[in-house]
Amino acid sequence: MDERIDATATTPATRTSDPTATTPAARRSDDGNWAKPVRTLSTKDAPPGALDQNVAGRRINAANGGFGRLFQKTFSVRLEGATVTPQEVIRAWKTRFGEFWPKGQQMFLPETGIAPGEIGLINSSIRGTPTMATGVLVIYADDESFSFMSPEGHPFAGPLTFSAYDDAGTTVVQVQELTRASDPLWELAMMTPVLGERMQNDIWRQTLRNLAGSVGVDAPAVESRIVCVDKRRQWRNAKNIWQNAGIRSGLTAPLRLLRRR
Repeated sequence: MDERIDATATTPATRTSDPTATTPAARRSDDGNWAKPVRTLSTKDAPPGALDQNVAGRRINAANGGFGRLFQKTFSVRLEGATVTPQEVIRAWKTRFGEFWPKGQQMFLPETGIAPGEIGLINSSIRGTPTMATGVLVIYADDESFSFMSPEGHPFAGPLTFSAYDDAGTTVVQVQELTRASDPLWELAMMTPVLGERMQNDIWRQTLRNLAGSVGVDAPAVESRIVCVDKRRQWRNAKNIWQNAGIRSGLTAPLRLLRRR
């Protein structure tokens, strides 16, 4: 089921698991689950085959630092018939995150895996286009959830939270985001059915199908709820296009081809 709502203030009727919404007092009680504050990101020793660009030296970009309309999105799947706990699902997801992504999307993580403060390198490609290099910072991780924040130049700005919980004896797994396109070009891309759906929404639907299939769920049904919570575009951030990871990856693609020869 795919539900779309255009509203200026609507809360999805789903479980909210975003740890970034907790109070300061709650955060202090689980400091070990949070990444330490950093001014800019740094990467070290990229894994073999990973394209390490558009991450080092960048700041993380919260939703208020983006350009486009603000969306709250929730994608969820019930693991009907699977005898797996939320903690077991999250443990497997942390360990094998990249394996559940659709073809053409790659996540390279350090040996420590998904842990607070770690950086994942993303290499994303659509047939006929150069590979786009970007990444994410793991800002939070516990036994039932983990959250990412993206750097400047990434297609969208704002937090992504992956979680699992028990609902009357059935484990439910979900992806939640509160994001907006980071610059005018990404906003235009997200408005097109092909790029908007394939670049963002379908990635999470397919990820959840793959995850559900890995624990024995046949024909998993992914539910989507997409809510526009702010229609305004933040024109003061239009300058973000200077750091657009897609443009910069495309400009360096010829040099990468020459190096391979």
